[in-house]
Amino acid sequence: MNKLGKPFWIFIGIASVFFLILIILSAVLNLGDRISAVHLYAEYAFYGVSGILFIILFLRPLLIVLLSPSFSMDHLFTEEQNAKKNYRMYKKVAKNLMKEEYISAEEKELLNDSLNDSLLLKGTLSTIFDKTIKKELNKMIVEHAETVYLSTAISQNGRLDAIAVITINLKLIKALVQKCGFRPSYVSLGRISLNVLSTAIIAENLEDMNFSEVFPSSSLNALQEMPLLKTVTGSFAQGLGNALLSLRVGIICRNYLFMDLKGLDRKQIRKLAFGEAVILLPRVITESMKKLPSRLKGIFNKIF
Repeated sequence: MNKLGKPFWIFIGIASVFFLILIILSAVLNLGDRISAVHLYAEYAFYGVSGILFIILFLRPLLIVLLSPSFSMDHLFTEEQNAKKNYRMYKKVAKNLMKEEYISAEEKELLNDSLNDSLLLKGTLSTIFDKTIKKELNKMIVEHAETVYLSTAISQNGRLDAIAVITINLKLIKALVQKCGFRPSYVSLGRISLNVLSTAIIAENLEDMNFSEVFPSSSLNALQEMPLLKTVTGSFAQGLGNALLSLRVGIICRNYLFMDLKGLDRKQIRKLAFGEAVILLPRVITESMKKLPSRLKGIFNKIF
């Protein structure tokens, strides 16, 4: 990595977090202004609740990620030197994995047998990542993408969609870091922050997109003329787009976590992430459709 690379991406990460906070603040102030028409104290109560939720849903996950340990990445070292440098972290990760129920008894035995050899342990972790860990992390990524899909498909407010995307993606990154027991490097976190920011901006603006221009087929245009179907089609497309981008954020984070073990570079990770997100998207749609009736039932039960 060149000398300007690390400070540049750390600066981008800090700037991205700053703009994410501005997006949230703008949405909260906008909603607070509307609530003030009801009663002044209702507006103050809303700001108080928003502040508490900001700490719980944004600041807390952010601090958990930033304060987690990280692999020491240095591609100037040989594979053996790098393995020795990160040996303590490999052992910590291996011991964390041996506590997980989704790791098989055979894999736990392999990890235990590899604990005294840094290079062997690195290879074992890499193998288990491909066979088991990747599937478990993908499950978490898909679950969070489902939440993004359902939340933004039901919502009819672009600013609320942006807040949902920011908080759910941050929660996903925190969950991936806690599951693995370590975080990506600060450089990688800077890149991930930029991806979360761009996803939030897109989510906020999808509400104003004319999908009949994106898909100009006569059949879709006919559906767009029907008010109810127009709303449903637009919401479905918005949720789909947000879910796809959230999948990409999760996959990039997952691969940054294990790029040292897998010998990947950041260019490869960004290039492959979108393709893998497209492959996982049908799974998100299928699982979301199964959960949608129960979600709607819950909403109606609260109303009536």
